[in-house]
Amino acid sequence: MAGAEEMNRYRSPLVSRYASKEISYNFSEKKKFITWRKLWIFLAKALGLPITDAQIAEMESHAEDIDFAMAAEEERKLRHDVMAHVHTFAHCCPTAAPIIHLGAMSCYVGDNTDLIALRDGFNILLSKLARVIDRLANFAEEYADLPTLGFTHFQPAQLTTVGKRACLWLQELVMDVRNLERARDDLSFRGVKGTTGTQASFLQLFQGDHDKVEELDKMVTEMAGFKKAYLVTGQTYSHEVDIHCLARLASLGASVHKICTDIRLLANLKEIEEPFEKEQIGSSAMPYKRNPMRAERCCSLARHLIALVGDPLQTDSVQWLESTLDDSANRRISLPESFLTADIILSTLQNITEGLVVYPKVIERHIRHELPFMATENNIMAIVKAGGNRQVKTFLAEEVRPLLEPYKANMDVKVELVL
Repeated sequence: MAGAEEMNRYRSPLVSRYASKEISYNFSEKKKFITWRKLWIFLAKALGLPITDAQIAEMESHAEDIDFAMAAEEERKLRHDVMAHVHTFAHCCPTAAPIIHLGAMSCYVGDNTDLIALRDGFNILLSKLARVIDRLANFAEEYADLPTLGFTHFQPAQLTTVGKRACLWLQELVMDVRNLERARDDLSFRGVKGTTGTQASFLQLFQGDHDKVEELDKMVTEMAGFKKAYLVTGQTYSHEVDIHCLARLASLGASVHKICTDIRLLANLKEIEEPFEKEQIGSSAMPYKRNPMRAERCCSLARHLIALVGDPLQTDSVQWLESTLDDSANRRISLPESFLTADIILSTLQNITEGLVVYPKVIERHIRHELPFMATENNIMAIVKAGGNRQVKTFLAEEVRPLLEPYKANMDVKVELVL
């Protein structure tokens, strides 16, 4: 619960109102600065210079006990966040102080930490997306042969089935799983590259031995859990990487917006509706209303997610030569917000798909109203049931269920929306 002082300043609703604990922690200051310290430890271990076991043990024993007040005071004086944390770490590791950040520069901790956060963020989102697909697949299977009016231009068209329509939604989400997996698997580590990507400082430490520098880069990359590092960087890794990551998330946002818009339209027809809590109030003025507020929230946040890809597009386009610092403040906002927003819409969509309510009698009434404009009732009903059911079962068996296999361990996790 926020204290009175917290209420005196703006708090992002992405964190204060919506996002899960795991995605919030992934982009938290605590995880960031613990990761910085781990990267300094990896570097010390891999350097192989006259660095003692005692120095490394001292660093490891203080990897997580960060004096945030001291770091803030150091940054206020130095106007440099990395050096503020070097000094703070050195304060509690006096023996290791001379070798903390040895040969490195700010992007060694900054960029590599960002890449770790992106990788871990994708893993969090993929588990959530897999659960949404599982719930929606169950729904599609249950209603595979329930005929319903199809709509083109939002005008009544030929019949489809409720389950077949859900497969349209599923197909987009299946594509999104593959997109997010590809974005995660395409990530490499910046590694140990020095100030302009030439590794000059490390060549100096190793007296011009290129093989030792390459081995250092390889060792640190593996310690951080990456299979490979980018071969070429400037001071930073290419921000084209950020574009690719956020574009995949924007695509997910478009999919969710389409799904939730469909649910809102069907709610207006009273054919399908999202879960409605026992004590939920639909409207302050019209309490009898059953507004699709969860689907509306998804659409609202999906628009924000789609828009955020504009930030890395602009940032990458204006990077000068080896680097310029006008990327930093923008990336501090756009990268975490994209993942937090994606997390929120997936949690909300899981809640929706776990409790979708179908009204077969209303659907039947709408069909009967339109049947005079179509073919003979018995023939068309039989064809739609058989065709829709076959397509749904084939799609679920061949496309959806195999895709969920890597995520089975987290499949039973339930989501409870606070708001």
